Amino acid sequence: MAKNGPTPQGSSQKKSRKFKRHHFKNGAALFKLGDAVSIDKVFSVGDQVNVTGLSRGRGFAGAMKRWGFRGGPKTHGQSDRARAVGSIGQGTSPGRVHKGKKMPGHFGNVTATVRNLIVLKIDETKNELWLKGQIPGTHQSLVKVKKIGHLKNTLALIDPLNPQKAAKQELAPEPITEKLPTAEEAQPNPEKLEVK
Repeated sequence: MAKNGPTPQGSSQKKSRKFKRHHFKNGAALFKLGDAVSIDKVFSVGDQVNVTGLSRGRGFAGAMKRWGFRGGPKTHGQSDRARAVGSIGQGTSPGRVHKGKKMPGHFGNVTATVRNLIVLKIDETKNELWLKGQIPGTHQSLVKVKKIGHLKNTLALIDPLNPQKAAKQELAPEPITEKLPTAEEAQPNPEKLEVK
């Protein structure tokens, strides 16, 4: 095989994934061709984002794993129906299986979007974006992060490095400053009561 020739099929050498393009709806005039866009110019702590990526491929999966079916009874004479689909339709009428029926098949490896994730931290030195929630896809897969809004109350965010400290400081109830009446003050005075 030549040094710069084609790699054989099934080779461990994979093509490197690159960020190819970006579309600006507004603010395209702020950037010039070749400018480096840092992550802190686009996002800020407390932003709500949608993350779109390719979900993990799980191959051919049964109905219980793919759709969360409960399965059949495990007793009462049922020996091989524990993970079966069960009934897939009616009888002579309509005489067919309806389209879109949940059945075993290829699971995963489709475009998935996780909505309303929150930006917890922005690391400018490593150019990293920390999000609260799950991200679709495998390790080091490409994802599209779209900003959809901003949290009004950013104090409710929990610090990922020290969640207990943040929860105590930010989510603790405020102390009561009003003076509570004593037992004598709370009881009514019978001399002051007017009888009609």
